[in-house]
Formats: sequence, structure tokens, C-alpha cells
Amino acid sequence: MVNARSRTPGTDHRNPGTGVSSPASDGRKSTTKEPIIQEPEAPEPEATRRAADVAESARANRGWWDRNADEYQVEHGTFLGDDRFVWGPEGLDEVEAELLGPPEELKGRDVLEIGAGAAQCARWLAAQGARPVALDISHRQLQHALRIGGSFPLVCADAGALPFADGSFDVACSAYGALPFVADPRLVLREVRRVLRPGGRFVFSVTHPIRWAFPDEPGPEGLSVSSSYFDRTPYVEQDEQGRAVYVEHHRTLGDRVRDIVASGFRLVDLVEPEWPEWNTSEWGGWSPLRGNLIPGTAIFVCERD
Repeated sequence: MVNARSRTPGTDHRNPGTGVSSPASDGRKSTTKEPIIQEPEAPEPEATRRAADVAESARANRGWWDRNADEYQVEHGTFLGDDRFVWGPEGLDEVEAELLGPPEELKGRDVLEIGAGAAQCARWLAAQGARPVALDISHRQLQHALRIGGSFPLVCADAGALPFADGSFDVACSAYGALPFVADPRLVLREVRRVLRPGGRFVFSVTHPIRWAFPDEPGPEGLSVSSSYFDRTPYVEQDEQGRAVYVEHHRTLGDRVRDIVASGFRLVDLVEPEWPEWNTSEWGGWSPLRGNLIPGTAIFVCERD
């Protein structure tokens, strides 16, 4: 599941995550159809920066994804495909990146996808002969996974409390799922380590931390620093009663590395995808203009000893 929201209070915070156009050079088709259920429009939430703990973040983001899953899949389904493994808005595909390892070595392996959305990545993994399990906090997102189809298990659960026995998986992965939205990423990392077998690999992608210093805009206005990179105050969208309806958390690159190491992983690679020439799309604050100048995605490749 790939998503990004604006993190600049006072801007159009519904902008990111909408308006993607499919790259013309990609010949793959999606069977994604517009869902029947459409939620009525809600009042525009207020964007701010304030504290948000583990429970509030989980509650807000579960509700946000349930309410917005239909729109998300309609607007981004073509870009994501039904059975592609895309690491971020740049379009880096696991077919080319092989961050989980050579595809032929995935055959017969138990793989956990965290923050699976409509399980596009899990569907690709199944096609390689792996045994994926797709997990997401949003019931509505998983209904889209059912709609598209697949023979692998779907699990609705919080990534900070994985409902699996120790050593259940060989590999875990997350494309913009869970990690950007949790108040304490070490809870998730320790849970992932627990369910991985010795030697297991965990690869996850998040918004590149440097992006938090810039307005989340695709044009020239998104190229000037507007806030401190070191401000870890969460980005929160809240309703008229002050209740969070969406929360995203910022960690610096150093924070991410320390979280990974403190949770018992070894960081073996940090990938910052460059913007490819074929991708002329805009996805929220991601665009060719910005992508050619500053990184938009950070992918952490970790292993459990």
C-alpha cells in the first residue's frame, strides 16, 4: 500500500494521495473497478502538528483507511496494478530491484506483507511461488483485496500486535504500510523480528525523511525548506472536536537506523530510488520536478541474525 499525505498545516492537506496518472510506458492493465460503496463527503479536517500516542494514531488511521479505501483504489489502482510489487511513487518495481532477493528464491517461502491494502504485492509474491499472508489494519482495504481475488490469507490486525506465532515467516515486507503511521515504530519492528525465522529479511519503504522539511507540493513551491527536519511532532488531521482522523509520524534517517538496530535487526542496505524518465506522473508531493532533485522514498533492507 503506497500513500502519502501533506504534512504542512494550512495547505490543502487532501491533495497528496490523489491525481495519479498511469505511466504510458507501462503496458500492464488493472482489473480495478470503481466500488459500489461511496462515503458521503465529510467536513474538511484541520491539519496541525501535535502529539499523538500509539492508541490515538491506530484508531485514527484505521478509520481513515476504512473511509478512504474506495477512493484510494479507484485513483491509484491503475498505477499499482493488481499484481505488481511497487515500492513507492517513483515506480521502483521489485521485479527490477530484487530487494527481497532473486524472485526464484521466493518460491516456497512464507512471506508477510504488512499494510497490504488491496494486497497487490502479496499477489505478485504468490505468482512467484511464495506463500504470502496480507495484513492490514483496514477492513475496507482488505475487502478490495477480496474483490480483486487471490488464494492467500488476508488478516485484519494492528502491525504492533501481530497475530502470529514466533518464527512463522521467512520474509516480511511493507511498501508504505504501517511504519509511517505508528507512534512507536519499535513496537512494529520488534513484532516483525519475533515472527521472522533466523536469517529472515524485512524490507520496508517510507516517505524519505528529508521530505518533512519541504511543503508537500509537486511544483516549485515544494522545493523550498519550510520547517525543521528535526521536528518530530506528528502531522495530525483532526475533526471539529479535536479528535484525530489521520496521523503520520516523522523519524529522521538516524532515528530509523537506531530503531532498526535497537529492535534486533541488521541494516544491510538503504535504497533511495531515483526518479525514472518514464514516470511522468504526479502523486501528491511526488513529481518528476521534485524527484529529480530530492529523494522521495527511503527503503530499508534489514535482516534478522
